Amino acid sequence: MAVLRLDELSLAFGARAILDTVDLTIAAGERVCVVGRNGEGKSTLLRVIAGQIEADDGERWLRPGHRVALLEQDTEADPTLTVREHVLAGLPEHRPHLSAYYAALEAVSADASERALAALATAEQALEAQGGWAIDQRVNALLGKLGLDATATLGTLSGGWRRRASLAKALVTEPDLLLLDEPTNHLDIDAIQWLEGFMLEFTGAMAFVSHDRAFCRRLATRVVDVDRGKLVAWDTGFDEFLRRRADALEVEARANAEFDKRLSKEEAWVRQGIKARRTRNEGRVRALQAMREQHQHRRRHMGRATLQLATSDLSGKIVFDAMDVAVGYDGVPLLRDITLRILRGDRIGIVGGNGSGKSTLLKLLLGELKPLGGQVVRGTRLDTVYFDQRREQLDLKKSVFANIGDDADYIEVMGRKRHVAGYLRQFLFPPERFGSPVSTLSGGERNRLLLAKLLAKPANLLVLDEPTNDLDVETLELLEDMLVSYEGTLLVVSHDRAFLDNVVTGIIHIDAKSGVQEFVGNYTDFLRQYRAPARADRQRSETQKPALAKPSAAKKLSYKEQREFDALPERIAALEEDIESRRARTEATDFYTGRPHDEVAEELATLSERMTELDAAYARWDELDSRAPG
Repeated sequence: MAVLRLDELSLAFGARAILDTVDLTIAAGERVCVVGRNGEGKSTLLRVIAGQIEADDGERWLRPGHRVALLEQDTEADPTLTVREHVLAGLPEHRPHLSAYYAALEAVSADASERALAALATAEQALEAQGGWAIDQRVNALLGKLGLDATATLGTLSGGWRRRASLAKALVTEPDLLLLDEPTNHLDIDAIQWLEGFMLEFTGAMAFVSHDRAFCRRLATRVVDVDRGKLVAWDTGFDEFLRRRADALEVEARANAEFDKRLSKEEAWVRQGIKARRTRNEGRVRALQAMREQHQHRRRHMGRATLQLATSDLSGKIVFDAMDVAVGYDGVPLLRDITLRILRGDRIGIVGGNGSGKSTLLKLLLGELKPLGGQVVRGTRLDTVYFDQRREQLDLKKSVFANIGDDADYIEVMGRKRHVAGYLRQFLFPPERFGSPVSTLSGGERNRLLLAKLLAKPANLLVLDEPTNDLDVETLELLEDMLVSYEGTLLVVSHDRAFLDNVVTGIIHIDAKSGVQEFVGNYTDFLRQYRAPARADRQRSETQKPALAKPSAAKKLSYKEQREFDALPERIAALEEDIESRRARTEATDFYTGRPHDEVAEELATLSERMTELDAAYARWDELDSRAPG
């Protein structure tokens, strides 16, 4: 059943066609991944679907009675608002009565005067008249499910928790179609995995824009490519889409080359001498004119950016050596007992939750923060380039051209002078964008511009803080290729699991329990090592049958709880085996090909349910076990 349909819809900004007579249908229950180059119009498409932007031509049809909600890429909200007030903004018809009720309730808790009680009674009556109690229950249930503190102000939350609050604002409307624009931005890896599970359980239709390939692989049941004003739908999973699109672009390039070859021959024919022109075939001339027009209106694929990194002279063998270091702010340690060594040529990924101290560790190593204890030794001959996730090296008021050249026409790249215009074209910036202020660029275009600015500088130490945000998949892959062949030392903070798997050779993991730990290998290798001790403990418990398998009579458990406790080890083992089996099937290259959408969606949803059940089983074990005497 179709939830939404776009029929021959067109939209242009000035002379540029963003959507050119496009068709799109989104069915109930499917999860559509929207991809495309930076600046192609993915966010605009979502806003058209949401009804926020009206098309120039064509029709947008939404099934009667159905609701659409959009989580935008960059959401600005009043930092003084509480989470509850922010979520209620998604329900403008109920917000005044609910806000008045909670304000009156707060006033009574502070001073239970007759006046305050009367105001509360009035607010309760108004809320009941509007059917607001059911809405209040919905808001509270949603906040609980997302783990949000209703009374916290937005200004006190990390980027990841603000993202959750904005998701709650979209979900509180109970949409039939949920639209998400770069939902993983500002989320750490744990939060992204939580979001994946949440989205797998969502029963409505969904369309999302994301650059996170692991995220797209797990969620997408269909892919829509926004390419040169057209929408190309691929009824496959994400990996199969990448393969098929590459084949299609190769076929298109060969067809264009053959067309250009024929056009060149016809142009040569029509320019022959006077005798040939007198006897020329008028039909052939008309065909040539049609070919010229076709060539003129062809919208070319943007091609691939060219990323090259200028490497300076070798640094010393030891780049960083930290011994028993503590670091923090205002004399209060955030990280303690840091002991690590980074050598020349290492490619290190730094991972951890939001607020765990990843950026603090970078600042410590780079000398921007002094240690509160211990010692950090920095290597010799370090030429450092630092990519800041906030893009503070870009001047938003200046043009694209001026940001690269610092108001000069030429820059030095890899030892030779290059004109800024030619250099910008390597990074897929067309001439008409050279004079545009950076403030008008999309997030992905700004990231690409910052890469262009920084890669022109020679460096033997490259420090990247969330470099993958908003980059399209093709530019991401080029960045990976460049970093793999880079001969200097790399430190990168990223939440992109595929990027970390493809680039790094070591992981530094930060969390409150374990502190700062080093692991050899990429992100997948890190997970295997990080989880291995816990897995080994569980296996030993099942083999040796300690208290986990046979709780002692001393535990203060009811008979029913005792039986549940006895059965948990077998239940956990069965769930783990089932999850591994299902995960192997869904990660197979042919999983998404030749299967109905419903079958793919059902299998992915079941996998998510099993993972949730496993988490609940471990949580239940911890709860029962905690009641045992030491």
